[in-house]
Amino acid sequence: MEADHEWMYEGRIVNGLFSNKWGDKVDEFVVFVLRHPECVNGGTAIRCPCTLVKCQNKKFLNVETVKVHLYKNGFVPDYYVWIYHGEKEVHQRCSSSIRVSVSETDQMVSDNMNHTTYHRMVCDAAGPEFNPDKEPNAEARNFYDMIQAGDKPVYEGNSKHTQLSVAVRMLEIKCRHRCSQAWFDDMSNFIHELLPPDNLMPLDFYSTKKLVRGLGLPVQVIHCCVNNCMIYWGDDSDLNSCKKCGHARYKQTVRGSGNRLYIRKLKVPYKKMHYFPITPRLQRLYASTATANEMRWHSKHHMEDGKMCHPSDASAWKHFDGCFPDFSSEVQNVRLGLFADGFQSFGQSGQQYSLWPVVVTSYNLPPDLCMKEEFMFLTVLVPGPTNPKGKIDVFLQPLIVELKSLWGVGVQTYDISKRQNFQMRAALMWTINDFPAYSMMSGWSTAGMLACPHCMEDSDAFRLIKSGKQSWFDNHRKFLPINHPYRRNIKDFIKNRKVTKQFPGVRSGDEILQDLNNRGLRKVIDVDAEVVNAAISKTCGWNKRSIFWDLPYWREHLLRHNLDVMHIKKNVFDNIFNTVFNIPGKTKDTYKSRDELNKYCRRPQFAQNLVTSKYPDVPFVLNKSQKKDVLEWVKKLRFPDGYSSNLGRCVDANKLKMFGMKSHDCHVFMQRLLPIALREFLPNRIWEPLTEISLFFKQLTYSSLTDEELRNLDEQIPVILCNLEKIFPPSFFDSMEHLPMHLAYEARIAGPVHYRWMYPPERYLRKIKHKIMNKAQVESSISIGYIMDEAAKFASFYFKEGDPTLPLKEKRNEVYLDDIVDDDMFEIFKPPGKAINAEGKRYLADNEYTAAHLYILMNCPEVQPFIDVFVTEKRKQFPNLNDEVVNAVTEQEFPSWFEKYVCS
Repeated sequence: MEADHEWMYEGRIVNGLFSNKWGDKVDEFVVFVLRHPECVNGGTAIRCPCTLVKCQNKKFLNVETVKVHLYKNGFVPDYYVWIYHGEKEVHQRCSSSIRVSVSETDQMVSDNMNHTTYHRMVCDAAGPEFNPDKEPNAEARNFYDMIQAGDKPVYEGNSKHTQLSVAVRMLEIKCRHRCSQAWFDDMSNFIHELLPPDNLMPLDFYSTKKLVRGLGLPVQVIHCCVNNCMIYWGDDSDLNSCKKCGHARYKQTVRGSGNRLYIRKLKVPYKKMHYFPITPRLQRLYASTATANEMRWHSKHHMEDGKMCHPSDASAWKHFDGCFPDFSSEVQNVRLGLFADGFQSFGQSGQQYSLWPVVVTSYNLPPDLCMKEEFMFLTVLVPGPTNPKGKIDVFLQPLIVELKSLWGVGVQTYDISKRQNFQMRAALMWTINDFPAYSMMSGWSTAGMLACPHCMEDSDAFRLIKSGKQSWFDNHRKFLPINHPYRRNIKDFIKNRKVTKQFPGVRSGDEILQDLNNRGLRKVIDVDAEVVNAAISKTCGWNKRSIFWDLPYWREHLLRHNLDVMHIKKNVFDNIFNTVFNIPGKTKDTYKSRDELNKYCRRPQFAQNLVTSKYPDVPFVLNKSQKKDVLEWVKKLRFPDGYSSNLGRCVDANKLKMFGMKSHDCHVFMQRLLPIALREFLPNRIWEPLTEISLFFKQLTYSSLTDEELRNLDEQIPVILCNLEKIFPPSFFDSMEHLPMHLAYEARIAGPVHYRWMYPPERYLRKIKHKIMNKAQVESSISIGYIMDEAAKFASFYFKEGDPTLPLKEKRNEVYLDDIVDDDMFEIFKPPGKAINAEGKRYLADNEYTAAHLYILMNCPEVQPFIDVFVTEKRKQFPNLNDEVVNAVTEQEFPSWFEKYVCS
């Protein structure tokens, strides 16, 4: 039986007819399967490999039915290795895409080797050059030990688990539930006692970690200057003191005083960083069939109806392909995104210890896997206790060097799904950060009146007279069409001011790079960078030359650094909510803002009363009773499980405010609740702009968007912001109220927002924080935990028999009944979940019963043909009915019509 299975996807239909030659190949396939009794069920049934959702190597059917399915539907994609039909996969490095036959496989591996999924796991982790038959060298010893452990049952007579499978399962449980080493040791000892004597159950965490150490990926520990001036790496690796500040590299070797002096035997650095090379982690994505196919998804995906649902649909991706066709021609090359953020290791109330992980993720993956935890790779762990701020580039040097190597030369990588070598290259597409970290990564200061990285020197921000704060008030009319009436309005904005200038547009990479070169800005790793950059930064918004400009392709990107929609939306919501609710200390409507209001605007109705010295009420602030009504309404709200946290817990009924709202709570309130909450209490001229900004963020965060929709949003947002300027005082508009101006443009360039915001990174950083088990060694604790976590995640692909698959995460109320639910059952009655709390019973009221009945009928796919018949009859009787009336008539009359129709 030849192992070149390309015929499966070629020549099935020739000139509109089924090919006899292809049919002969199908017959050979069936004969091959029947030679392997372990793949045959009941003597005649085999797994059907057709493309039907119910089949796809999951369902056993008789041989003739399988043939019919294959003729009709063809083979499931990328099924080149018939692992469900008796063929075993070979981990052999090939110089071409030629498949290796089963007979060749048997010659390459030991005859007595039991090929379980855990053997496949070891071979995938070791790489195609690993041969278990050869005497192992020191480097291969770890994998050889795991192969041996995979052959030994955990106790005599157990055919389900081996010593290796128990070790990786226990390790995965520890990592998933964040258990301590003490718990692991105690549980291992307890299980050891439960098993029969002479069992091979690992006794503690140390022995487990030693057994599976081959699954771990490398990490480098690099010494740093205690003042973050430099790292002792590359040409500077042999220095004993900082070349900038002169601080010693190592702690003093002699300690104590008088007669109690002692000499430290080992050289201990003052500070060290951890670097996790990205190359082997990207190679591992191609090492397992669970992920290798998915890494080529972006090349097979095509836009439908002009909707962007992935960064590969956006113009930034396509522009990069056009600039570097040699890179884009290899679909296995990797596109990366980078994000960095800091957190306090010991919480806000503990010791201040700021830690900054730098994480990389791949954009090759499909939407359901992209930006998921399994495909985020910790790359740099910038040590604390201080915030690196602009010196973060010092710690990014190893990453930039590796990225340059991956771009210029690449690395030979084995794609197990295609069973061939290729030269893998990688390119960094952009960075994702909150606004302060944006400055650290890009080198453009995000503080002051030039804070906007899109407007740059074209900003019209100014400093308020009384409060001394920067204001972006009346900074948005320049984005309007040249003939828009708001441009000539001299009353509602800055008084007596007309706007004729237009926004010149976002600068290109070449323009920015030329500006940096002309100004003479230095990289922070340069010796004279601090002095030179400090002098230049006083005259412009730049404070350094970012290290990312060392990447040869960085200038060609349409978007290099992303504005974070998550934090921008939260800040906009906080300003609106705190001002409308007049929260003391947080509202933007203060006595200082009232005092300076009429110095900028013509709003005499809000000026101070000279007789009473009081300021009149403004229409955008709720009174006490209105606040109570809104908060009571919020307290009674109930959401679907997982949709939002319990906002009722954030309500403070005594102080009439909300507290402790997380970013996602603000996201839900801003997009869903704000227009409803304020509808009855604010005048239309105030409520409508607030609703418009709410709908803007809602539409912006859709999972799929068309270019036309984004252009419409880009045209709407300056009008929305101008309408808000007509309501709120100048003190309301800080840089966060200005940044929404550029969000639709970025989405149009780079694709949907949820691939470029901080929600996934923030959740990932929370998991990193939980790996801190030793507060005296924070970075080392995280490093050890992360390496174990990587090994556990990789091992979890192989927990089920058959082809490695990504583990399925069930939600707490989710069940899967594919194996027990009757196929004839109506789709709507297949329970998608289970109750969280104890079940209860009650009788439905008449209106509830009617609503439930209507919902079932209108959402049952099997009833849809009858709905179509009903609608057709109504349109024949009343040809002039519009869709809205037809829908209303359907809801009212269809249930009774359906009952009569079925009974007749």
